[in-house]
Amino acid sequence: MSQPAPQPLISPTSATAQVTEGRFKRVLGTPSLVLFGLVYMVPLTVFTTYGIVTQLTGGRVPVAYLITLVAMVFTARSYARMSVAYPYAGSAYVYTQRSFGGAVGFLSGWALLLDYLFLPMINYLVVGIYLNATFPAVPAWVFVVGAIALVTVLNIVGIASVNRTNIVIIAMQAIFIVVFLVLAFGGAAGNGVDPLLPFTGDGSASGIGVLFAGAAILCLSFLGFDAVSTLAEEAKDSTRTVPRAIMITTLAAGVIFIVISYASQLVFPSNEFTDVDSAGLDVVAAAGGEWLSALFIAGYVAGATGSALTSQASVARILFAMGRDGVLPRAVFGHLSKRFGTPVVAILVVSALSMLALVLDLLLLTEMVSFGALIAFSVVNLSVIKHYFVDGRARSGVAALNNLVLPLIGFGLTVWLWTSLSGRTFAIGLSWLLVGVIILAIATKGFRRPTPMLDLKE
Repeated sequence: MSQPAPQPLISPTSATAQVTEGRFKRVLGTPSLVLFGLVYMVPLTVFTTYGIVTQLTGGRVPVAYLITLVAMVFTARSYARMSVAYPYAGSAYVYTQRSFGGAVGFLSGWALLLDYLFLPMINYLVVGIYLNATFPAVPAWVFVVGAIALVTVLNIVGIASVNRTNIVIIAMQAIFIVVFLVLAFGGAAGNGVDPLLPFTGDGSASGIGVLFAGAAILCLSFLGFDAVSTLAEEAKDSTRTVPRAIMITTLAAGVIFIVISYASQLVFPSNEFTDVDSAGLDVVAAAGGEWLSALFIAGYVAGATGSALTSQASVARILFAMGRDGVLPRAVFGHLSKRFGTPVVAILVVSALSMLALVLDLLLLTEMVSFGALIAFSVVNLSVIKHYFVDGRARSGVAALNNLVLPLIGFGLTVWLWTSLSGRTFAIGLSWLLVGVIILAIATKGFRRPTPMLDLKE
């Protein structure tokens, strides 16, 4: 039998409970967690890397998304299993730490930080790109800095304010998606476009290798499901609501991404864009002209801002978990605001780092996010095997399928995607991991002391 799940660090309270002594508020149910995950993913994130992946795959973006979804379903299931075993803030960091020990846990969490720190930058960057394209008289950096300021304030105030904002953001995107799909499918039918074109491609790139390379980049679109796990200490009945929300979020987002990218390639069957970073503008203009482009800009910018909001909330909680453990300075990261119940210092640190969006390019950011995510996904799949199959000795019948076969498939798929990334990505990513090893060496006095770990049963 599997090991019993440890008790939550903070006892569950009612939805109206108020935070005291710097503790998280448990106010989120399954719908709120799913909403958080979808806003984090941004249904319109299809257009963030649409131009890049269209050119890379030869116009087969829906196929690349399907490959990514298959890989992510197995991994999402592993996250759901581990969120039951360890219902705490920290995500992959906590899961691997408790399964393989403090050192491995820290390095996996450090890799996860790579994508969580870069994802807000992507959102701020695309806000600047699209608003500057719409209002060229205003420099892009003005929009970037304004978005960072807004997101920082909302995150400091608390998760409840984030949840309320999420409802507005997802509603705006839903309206655009419905209108866009109606116009795109209608226009494609009228123009006699081959409905199989998004699957067969335009002939500019062939083979399965480019599809896996595209799928590796598209991993960043699915980061919302693991972000849900970082809210375990703010969820009601977290051992039930969090795993359920993880699976719902993954499947719903995958279907949305595939349908939108399929419709996009029907209405604009070309890989020649005015600007590859803002290819969505060409697609939307082909579907509905200027008025739809205005609606798209509103929904897309709202979505990118919402994703920055939720991604900053997630990475701040991972930094808090590391600070609470002592592998990062506890005095800086390991405390919650007594007034707001949020890791204010960690939020401000993430905001400061997000200013790098002013100097980094979109392709590098997307590749780095995928690099960190795929490492974290790999070790979480292995954590299921270690926790349930090896340590828990749950190995008979269906248990062997759940605890060994399925997570092993998830691990293999994520490793395959990971090896599809570019050499530049590996160079930067491995350098980031080296920095993590140095920090770990400092925290353990040259590896002579055990890696600090919080007693989560307290």
